[in-house]
Amino acid sequence: MGHDWTTRGRNTAHALDATRAPDADAVVTDRRWASDLRAAVFCSVALFALIMLVDLAGGTLSAVRAGLWAGLGALLYVILHPARVSAGPGWLAVRGPVRRRHVCVNLLTSVRVSETVAARLVLCDSLGHRVEFDPKVLVENPLLLHRLDAGARASREVGLLRSGSVELSRLLARLDGREARAVFEASGLR
Repeated sequence: MGHDWTTRGRNTAHALDATRAPDADAVVTDRRWASDLRAAVFCSVALFALIMLVDLAGGTLSAVRAGLWAGLGALLYVILHPARVSAGPGWLAVRGPVRRRHVCVNLLTSVRVSETVAARLVLCDSLGHRVEFDPKVLVENPLLLHRLDAGARASREVGLLRSGSVELSRLLARLDGREARAVFEASGLR
């Protein structure tokens, strides 16, 4: 009844590698994107199935109506499809259902935070590229926040970041404050 210490050592080393921060060249992506995508698919399929059942129960289901309901389900999916935010060394990309946009965070010229019903963070770089995404992604992914902050600091030092530096600092401070409160609550210190 002996233990195989060699496999245990490999599993422990693998677990340590998983908790380690990625190296500078690694691409970091939104951790919640897959679950948000599943939710979007579920909602659109559920709407389609519910409408089909109601139409079938009413006795009015036809091929044209089924096509119409399928189109409505597909439209809901396109609306709910989450943007996938990823970042690498010096860049940040946002991929929607149709196209991918990216900015060079080391060349940022403006940062805008719109505090409307659906808050949006808009980043523009000196190459004319522009991305827009929900700032909650940064709250849930501190590694993405770190990549954006490092790039914005580099842009500020070079003098490229002309507008939005204060807004970005406020956003980062607010996000850091939320993370600190979450740590205190999780540890029972609050």
